[in-house]
Amino acid sequence: MAAAMEFLRPTMLFSVLFVISPVTYSMSEAEALLNLKSSFTNVNSLGNWVANSVPCTEKDRWEGVTCSNGAVTGLRLEGMGLSGKINIDALLEIKGLRTVSLMRNSFSGSIPEFNRIGVLRAIYLSRNQFSGEISADYFKNMGSLKKLWLSDNKFTGHIPPSIAQIPYLIEIRLENNQFDGNIPQVNNISLQQFNVSNNLLEGQIPASLSKFTESSFAGNSGLCGDKLNKSCDKPSEKPKPTYSGKIAGIAAAIALLIAFVIFLIVRSKRKKSEDFDMIRRDSNEVAAVEVQVSAPVVNKEVPMRKTTSNASRRRTAQVKGGSGGVGELVMVNNEKGEFAMTDLMKAAAEVLGNGGSGSSYKAVMANGVAVVVKRIRDMNALGKDDFDAEMRKMGRLRHWNILTPLAYHYRKDEKLIVSEYVPKGSLLFLLHGDRGTSFTELDWPARLRIIKGIANGMRYLHTERASSDLPHGNLKSSNILLGPDYEPLLVDYGLSNMVNPANLTQALFAYKAPEAANFGKVSPKCDVYCLGVVTLEIITGKFPSQYVTNGKGGTDVVQWVASAISEGRESELLDPEIASCEESLSGMGQLLRIGAECTESNPEQRLDMTEAIKRIEEVKTEGGQEKRTIEFLPSLRDGFAEPANESSTEGKK
Repeated sequence: MAAAMEFLRPTMLFSVLFVISPVTYSMSEAEALLNLKSSFTNVNSLGNWVANSVPCTEKDRWEGVTCSNGAVTGLRLEGMGLSGKINIDALLEIKGLRTVSLMRNSFSGSIPEFNRIGVLRAIYLSRNQFSGEISADYFKNMGSLKKLWLSDNKFTGHIPPSIAQIPYLIEIRLENNQFDGNIPQVNNISLQQFNVSNNLLEGQIPASLSKFTESSFAGNSGLCGDKLNKSCDKPSEKPKPTYSGKIAGIAAAIALLIAFVIFLIVRSKRKKSEDFDMIRRDSNEVAAVEVQVSAPVVNKEVPMRKTTSNASRRRTAQVKGGSGGVGELVMVNNEKGEFAMTDLMKAAAEVLGNGGSGSSYKAVMANGVAVVVKRIRDMNALGKDDFDAEMRKMGRLRHWNILTPLAYHYRKDEKLIVSEYVPKGSLLFLLHGDRGTSFTELDWPARLRIIKGIANGMRYLHTERASSDLPHGNLKSSNILLGPDYEPLLVDYGLSNMVNPANLTQALFAYKAPEAANFGKVSPKCDVYCLGVVTLEIITGKFPSQYVTNGKGGTDVVQWVASAISEGRESELLDPEIASCEESLSGMGQLLRIGAECTESNPEQRLDMTEAIKRIEEVKTEGGQEKRTIEFLPSLRDGFAEPANESSTEGKK
């Protein structure tokens, strides 16, 4: 017996070692990411993912890769135009991977097998073309998941009940899909965000989700409950109408029909002259543009004229363009679908305002997409072919902090540029115009997030448009829109070689840089000056006098900050709304000095863009602020740079 035990002991030891040995990885992180890249199509944005380099070097970090202590922890590949297959086997080779974001790309097919990566904490797949049903037990083994964004896809079937079994989930975004059936009973007390609006759901809203607003459930005609002021009781049978009641109903229907016919006749006479009136009106008549509110039954879809090919029929529609003759709307980016000039002319128009480069209007397309139409004069520096080439270059830009144009309309005297409408509006309005709830949320972590997003967008433009003297050319707070979670979106860039030379100083803010205003010298350092002014504006809360054209109003933030720093009075510069965060005063002071060095009057003494961005990225929130940022804002940084105590928490799960 003893001999037998001696014989078995080595075998038993081998079995134990086999069970407790860690997972082995067959390739390096770089090799795994290159395998992932090879499964994508349209990978121009991943140009620095190359062999014989390391993803997490401090100087040349791979695009979209987030690292911690030299190891890959997340992928943030949003808005890069990627498509193809997502190689899950490659992702399994990255042992530290905790977050994957592929938002605003062109992936399609069924949901990838991310459930094989049980340690993931955040998955962001919103605004792609994923479709089909998700299996009921898909999330069964994803106990570490905290954030799940599947919105704006084409998913069908029931919401997987295994979602309700994820213990630490804090965000669920499933809106704008085609999910049907009932909402699962989610009893997770840590849940902070929940949205299933605009699906095909039905039944009663679970009591455990009653803390969420009505908007979280809107657009599901089959849902009921107190949250929607809609009883879930079966409606009682209506009494049959009497004969006199039928007569009254018929009379009312006839009267309504007559009124509707009269309305159509009147509207048809006014239609030609009133539809999208802003295309033909002069800029001094902007205030008179009528805001049309048309009933859905009146707006009928007008088929586009047949052309020689399906592609051209989808991309453009020939219509009469007023005094300019025949005009067309040219699509340069189909992320929001395709539409024609006829769709634009039928849309209800709302005046948004006038800026240095033109007037802006909001229009809602027949497919429900809201767009901003910027009407620009004094942009005749390029002929039609060169203008088209420039617009198509901008249409190919893909970055989380860049709002890419959707379409344009070219006429000799004026141009229309169409972009996606961003509801939250501009940074200028939020800082200086709106003192409501949104302003109170503009605390120090949010402002730092905005500044870093602006810097990221500028780095992308200065890389993609490196050959241009002014890769942006018009950076100011009115041209910074705020998307979800206060992510900044840069607009009005790349216009410097399109605007008439005589109008450049008035139209583009970069020409306010001292060397441009005084000597006509233009370089990328002018963009640095603009970045400095915006940074000082965000930290001080003051409206810069540099923005005004008549020399009256605002604060000369450049001179004010420079004087205060030289006299050691930096604390007096901080916006009182954020100055109370005493543990973060150091970071605010760093940004003040960066802004001051970006706005040096001598461009030779001014920071260059690379150094300015590097120093901005080094600024950290301090104390408890970083944790609050992650909890308060649904941030894509969650999972990329997590609080130090996260690991200990996960060990207890």
